[in-house]
Amino acid sequence: MKQSASPKAALIDLDGTLVDSAPDLAAAANRMLDTLGLPRRSIREISNYVGKGITRLVERALTGELDGKADPALLARALPVFAEAYDEESGRHSRVFDGVVEGLERITAPRACVTNKAERFTLPLLERMGLARYFDAVVCGDHVARGKPDPLAYLVACERLGARPAEVLVIGDSENDVLAARAGGMRVVCVRYGYREGRSVESLGADAVVADLREAAAYFHT
Repeated sequence: MKQSASPKAALIDLDGTLVDSAPDLAAAANRMLDTLGLPRRSIREISNYVGKGITRLVERALTGELDGKADPALLARALPVFAEAYDEESGRHSRVFDGVVEGLERITAPRACVTNKAERFTLPLLERMGLARYFDAVVCGDHVARGKPDPLAYLVACERLGARPAEVLVIGDSENDVLAARAGGMRVVCVRYGYREGRSVESLGADAVVADLREAAAYFHT
């Protein structure tokens, strides 16, 4: 990725970029499915359902399809069951991806965590994973009217960090991150691991693909 100047702020995704949360999401989803008498899903299936927020993840778990549409009454019944289960499961089996802590420590610019996950799940997870102290701002899915791939959450994060969109670097793992960054006029790199609904990282159209946050941090020292 060509850069004329070092970014003045970092906007970093949570699930799939900072934390491998699929095991906890799967545990909560399967508790929900058990309650509803529906077939369980594997961790691999659930990891492919991540990226469009909790409501979409639940709908995908209910139908077993990325584009599946659940019966509205069933979805309305399922959402609180999932939320209660995830309140208990979040952080139990999640882990911080390799290179994340070292990468965050190398990024000397202001940092914001930007996620479609609701605050009730996000803030406790960041605390449990020991990551909360690295962020100057956290923008959650329920802080904004429209989540990623809309750019609003990233634009709010820019405002909170006092940086213009052209001055920041988005670090994510999914098409949501790329689309939101592009729509907001921001540069974006994607880590090679993460959750991408079964797509290859090279197909997402990011400015660059990096191995992990340590490599992403190098952009802040050019």
